[in-house]
This record gives sequence, C-alpha cells and structure tokens, in this order.
Amino acid sequence: MQLMDIVGSIVDIPVQDPQDEDFSSADLIWTKFGTPEHHDDVALIPYSRVDAFIIGECSNVECPTRFHIERGRKRLKGSLKQYKNDEYLEYKMYWCSFGPENYGEGGGILPSRRYRLNTRNRAARPQSMRGCTCHFVVKRLYARPSLALLIYNDRRHVNKAGFVCHGPLDRDAIGPGAKNIPYICSEIQQQTMSMIYLGIPEENVLEKHIEGIQRYCGSDAKVNSLASQYVHKLGMIIRRSTHELDLDDQASIRMWVERNKKSIFFYQDTSETDAFILGIQTEWQLQQMIRFGHRSLIAADSTFGIKRLKYPLCTLLVFDSRQHALPVAWVITRSFSKPDVSKWMKALLDRARSVEPGWKVSGFLIDDAAAEIDPIRDIFSCPVLFSLWRIRRTWLRNVVKKCPNPEVQREVFKRLGQIVYSIWDGSETLAALEELVLDFADQTDFMEYFKAFWVPKIEMWLSTMKALPLASQEASGAIETYHAKLKTKLFDDSHLNALWRVDWLVHKLTTELHSSYWLDRYADESDSFQNVKEEYITSTSWHRAMQIPDSAITFDEKDHLYAKVQSQKDSSVTHCVWNPGSEFAFCDCPWSMQANLCKHVIKVNMICENRQGNQSSMSMQSFREILLNIWKMPLDDSLALDQSMAWTYQMLDQIQKLVELNSTNDIGTVNKLAAIYVSGGSMYWVETNWHIVNIFRVGTGSSELSSKLGSVATPGVPSQKLPVIRAQQVRVPESKAGEGRRAALACLAATMFAAATASTSSANAGIIDEYLEKSKANKELNDKKRLATSGANFARAYTVEFGSCKFPENFTGCQDLAKQKKVPFISDDLELECEGKDKFKCGSNVFWKW
Repeated sequence: MQLMDIVGSIVDIPVQDPQDEDFSSADLIWTKFGTPEHHDDVALIPYSRVDAFIIGECSNVECPTRFHIERGRKRLKGSLKQYKNDEYLEYKMYWCSFGPENYGEGGGILPSRRYRLNTRNRAARPQSMRGCTCHFVVKRLYARPSLALLIYNDRRHVNKAGFVCHGPLDRDAIGPGAKNIPYICSEIQQQTMSMIYLGIPEENVLEKHIEGIQRYCGSDAKVNSLASQYVHKLGMIIRRSTHELDLDDQASIRMWVERNKKSIFFYQDTSETDAFILGIQTEWQLQQMIRFGHRSLIAADSTFGIKRLKYPLCTLLVFDSRQHALPVAWVITRSFSKPDVSKWMKALLDRARSVEPGWKVSGFLIDDAAAEIDPIRDIFSCPVLFSLWRIRRTWLRNVVKKCPNPEVQREVFKRLGQIVYSIWDGSETLAALEELVLDFADQTDFMEYFKAFWVPKIEMWLSTMKALPLASQEASGAIETYHAKLKTKLFDDSHLNALWRVDWLVHKLTTELHSSYWLDRYADESDSFQNVKEEYITSTSWHRAMQIPDSAITFDEKDHLYAKVQSQKDSSVTHCVWNPGSEFAFCDCPWSMQANLCKHVIKVNMICENRQGNQSSMSMQSFREILLNIWKMPLDDSLALDQSMAWTYQMLDQIQKLVELNSTNDIGTVNKLAAIYVSGGSMYWVETNWHIVNIFRVGTGSSELSSKLGSVATPGVPSQKLPVIRAQQVRVPESKAGEGRRAALACLAATMFAAATASTSSANAGIIDEYLEKSKANKELNDKKRLATSGANFARAYTVEFGSCKFPENFTGCQDLAKQKKVPFISDDLELECEGKDKFKCGSNVFWKW
C-alpha cells in the first residue's frame, strides 16, 4: 500500500483499475484527501470493480474474513441542486465481520440498533465477533456515478486494545457458542484437552472446565449445558483420533506435517542423499524455551530408544523455575552427522530469535561423548557441559542385571566410579581397567558386556569428561527424571506393536506427553490442581532429597564405607548407601535398583560435602580444574597472561553482581546485573567468554566450595593488601538454604579473586615456582620464537615483491604455502612455534572455538 501527499480535491485523485481479477488495498496507491488537520486515505476505482476489491480484501492471508455492510445510505439522482465533488449517490460502510461488537474476553455488546440491518452477507455468527476495528467506506460519487471513492478508516484487524483479534495470528481464537459462553480462551481449551488426554474422568474434566469459563461469565444453566456438550464432543474427538493417517508410515507423517505446520520447526524427508529429520516444537514449547532458555541452560536427552524405535528421539530440555527439566523440542532422526545436526539446530535458533531477537543460550548440556560439539559452539555460541547421568544409569542398570550378588554389585559399581575419578587423580586408566577385569573375572556376563561395549570407547568418554565442564547432580537428576517419564509414556506394553511407526511416536509426544507437562506447569503457576502440583514439585530426586532431615542420616564412622538413611514413611525401614560422597554411590532402595539416581544418594552426598575426609564431587573437581587452567598461564607470555587476567576479572565481576543480588532486599538496586539468578531455585552459574563455571548446588550448610577449594588460594603474604568481597548479610530472616547460598557465594567470590591474584600467595608458591622454572627452561626457545615471528612478519609484507609467495601458489594464503614448501622466515617461524608441542595443540594447526 502506497501513500501520496495530501490533496484537497477529488479531481486531483487518479482513477485506478488493477488488471487482476480480484485485488486488495495492497494493490492500490492511496492518497491522503482532506486538510492537514483532518484527512483520510482514499482511492478512486470504477464502481463496477467494488465487488472485486471486497473479495480481495476478504482473502487477506494473515486475517481471512468477510465484510458486512454496517451502515448504508442512498440518494436519488437529481435530489441535490448543489453538491460537492465528493458527495455520494450511494454510501456503504463495510466492517470486518469479526466486529464491531466484541463477544470475546473482556468485550462488550453494542446497544441495539434502531433499524434493521441487511445481514444476508454477514460472514460470521454474531457470537464470534471479537471487536475488530477494520472497516472502510465505499462512496458512489454523485457527480460521477461510474466511479467509487474508497475511504479506509482502519486497515488493521485489531481490537480497541491494538491486539490481533482473529485469524492465524490470533492466539485466542474462539468457536461458535461464544455468545452464551463469552470466551473459551486457549488456556481453558488446552487445560480441557490435557485432562482428557491424560485419562481423567469426564465429570472431573467438566467440573474444571466450568470453573474456567466462569472466570469470564457468571454461572448459568445454559452455560453449563453448552459446556457439557463441548467437553463431551471434545472427548469423543480425542478418543476416536488415531495416529495412523495412512497405512504407510511415511505417507502418514507427510500428512501430519502438512496439517501441523505451526508445530514443525524443521522437516527433511527421506531421500537418496538426505536422512529423515523431523523437528517438533509446539507454540507453547517455543514460549517456554524463550522464557526459561534465555541466558540459561539447554540440555539434550539424546539417542532415546535407539534400539526399540524406528528413529531415535532427541529431546531438548530447559530448566524451569523449580529446576525441573521441561521438554521444549523433539528431534526424530537417525542421523547425527555434523551437517544434519547443524540444519535443525540453526532452524531452532532462528525460530526462537524470530520471536525474541536477543535470545541467547548460556550453556548446552550433552550426555553422549560421541555427540557433535562443533555445531553447538558454532550455532549457539555457548560453552558445552557434560552430564554423567547416562553413563551412570547405563552402568548401574547392567551391574544390577548381570551381577546377582549385592556385595559384588556395589563393589563393581564403586570400581567403575574410581575409573572415572582417575582422570583427575593422575591414575592410569588402563591399569585400573585391567585390575577391574582381573578382580571380577568370575562375573562373566557383566565382563563380556563391558569388554564388548565399553572398553573400545572408554577412552573417548573419559577424554570428554576431562575436556568439558561437568554438570551437577541436580541437573543430571532433572534430566533423568524426564527420561524415566518419557520411557513410562512410550514403552507401555499396550503400544509395543506401534514402536516402529513414526506417526505413533509423534502422536504420543504431542498429545499425552505434551499435555502432561503443560498441566504440570499450569498447576504450579496458577496454584490449581493441588494434587498435580504436589506430584510435580516432588517429581525429581533432588527435591525429594531436600525433604529428608539431616538427623535421618547416620554414617559408618569407623571405616567410612556406608551411610544409613531412615525412611520418612516408616521409621523402622532404613536404606544403606555404599561409597558415600561419590556420584557412583550405590543404594539398596527399589528406585536405585532400577538404575535411577535416588534421593538417598543425593542426600548423603549433600551431607558429605561438609564432612572432612570426603573427596570432592566430580562437578566440583571439574570446576576447580577450570579455575586452575585460567590461572596457570605462562608468566613470560604477556598476551596469555593478559587474557587470563581479563577472563578472571570478568568472572569476578559477575560473581560480585551475584553477591550483590543475594545481599539486597530490592532487586532494583542491583546495577548492570550480568549473572543469572533463578528465583525459587537453587542453581547458580557464571558465564565467561569461553567457559561456564559449572552448575553447582548451594543448599543447607553447603560449604564444599570453602572446604574443598580452600587450598586453591589461601591469603598469604600480608605485605600487600588485597580487596575482599563480602556478601552482606540480609536482615530479613531466611531459611537455612538462603544462608548456605550467601555463604557459598561469598566463599566463591573470595576464591575466584584469590585465584586471580595467586601470584602473591605463599600458599601456592610451589606451583608458581614450578611454572617459573619451566619458563626459565624455555626462555631460549621463546626468544627464538619472538625473533622468528618478527622476521616472519617482515617477510609477509614483501612476499610478493621478493617472489617467495606468488600466484597461483598463494591462492589459499602464504601461511598454508609455508606448510607445504620452504618460504623464507615464515616456514622457520611455524616450525619454531610447534617445537616441543603436540601436533594438535599447536596454534598454527588448531582453531580454538570457545
């Protein structure tokens, strides 16, 4: 639609007659007609083309509708002796049939008209009117009856509040019956559908449905009757629906995709060159991903059903306000190649940013050592963390299944944990594996399984754990809870025959599983469905562990082999947790024997954080390793030292904001808040340019940061005063968990700053002296490198002039040419740079992506 300058006479407005059979306002050039104080958008067309214009306007893709005549007047030819150029012979006001009355939420009904309207061409039933303000006037000119003047008063299909009120862009579309039931919003519709999908009795569904609609209208017998009919019909539709849209599974999926385009973020059909990929994300899931994933974490439950389903299922999860894992996207594919992973990840990110342009992820949790990491770093531009839940669950399940003796089970599981812990204590992994195989040679079933499936790839998994920051038990437990729920929903015995149909999998995900999580979130946020809310809150082992008092835990003080946990339901029952304090602790409760991370293990490990003599958790050791890696920079390399200090102080600044947030009564007083605080939760993380300091749990009496990392940096030399960060105590009384969080934050801040200034600490003199000696030993080599680099930089400026690097040999650059043949100065520089270094750790051979 184009606009021109204001004109004061109809004579100056050109007549337009588009060539298309039907046309709309977008096909016309609109002129501002009137005075500078009051003017309208107008256009002149032949009167015979008015119907074509109305048909075109009704075909608006974003807001399809029909227009009805809201008002009309006529004059007889010759009735006016004097008239202006814009006087009408016929006057009709066309209004979008979704207005002007509003029978929707918060709407009102216009007073009864004094005259009868011609409603034969009215598009929609009166009860579906939503207060749409879109309308225009058609004037058949008195002076030129063959022409019609179009006056568009309001071109947007919005209500008085300015919101889109109908069509595909309207999120709250309604159906017939709205006159009697003013508005069944999408929230009530989704609530009713979710309850039906979950098998809740119809009378209970109807009760909740009526409660919902009574928020928008009063109680009425007619309303209750129509609501009953609505629920009954919806239930019949859902019960009769089937996943098989076609006998052929592939054809059925194509039909489903065509019908549910709004719930698809990526689709690639099977072909000779392309693998099948189906990315599913409903509108509600998109909202949750934007809400809980922005500046937060996304986790992947990858390769679910790799043996039992036709195509494995990968679920992307976010952590909601209670730190529960919430599915926000499903990807069904067998291809895990880098190009295919990049395709659907980019499509998912583009969809999120189309709604929220600044949307960004702070970290991505993976659970498979074979997963492609580069697409995550390239597309999401965030650090990657590793969760141990999958390997722990797999090992525990096979230990319990293949080793019948309970004593052997806990010992084998403990030894497997020691192999994982060996990546930090300097032990030889190969020697530990050989010892495991020899000591348990009589456990033939388990050893055959372990040798066949894990020995060939154990090095890959341990290398990944060593290279990536490790996620905490809380995050791992949340992912495992989702995995267990998904397994229960999909692997029901009644569906075993359908496991190899993709349409069945899609149907189960988008109906039962989606409805279950929607109802959980709705119950928690609206404080309704109390039984659903309570079950949802306690659905993770971490939250159940928080309900166990410290007094229920007793330890083996003599040999430190086990801990006993008294049952809260039956005080006569106790559960024994062997190898306490480790992620590979073994509990004898039924939930743990099903290979799950149980509440008893989590609670015991929480207590062990404060006990002397217990080893740090793996996530804490990973955290400490990151701090030391930032700190341990070669002191003779000024650029590397500058980078180390910059990264450390960036982390310090974010921790200061975290401490300030935790110590203030008013969040508005926290200036330039950069760290993430999740209200009601207990997970904190700090983002750096190239790492995320791992998620860690700060709970009641949680002082592992102080007890386990205290040796990293201890105030030493008193001659130099160091600034100290203190978390001021909040005057408002809080729970023990709040006190633990403040203490841990203060300790973390102090630890981080001390790590940044550790060169002045006598407690770390040994480590610093070690690096100084290494620096002296390498001084001669470093001097050579600097000289060679200087010569190489000079040579690069004259390579073409000297003829040492010319076309076509320099097509990919002189740097690449210097690796293939002798280029003066440059080749020498590259050889010196890689001298004494591993081939793949040499800066000229590797592009670091953090």
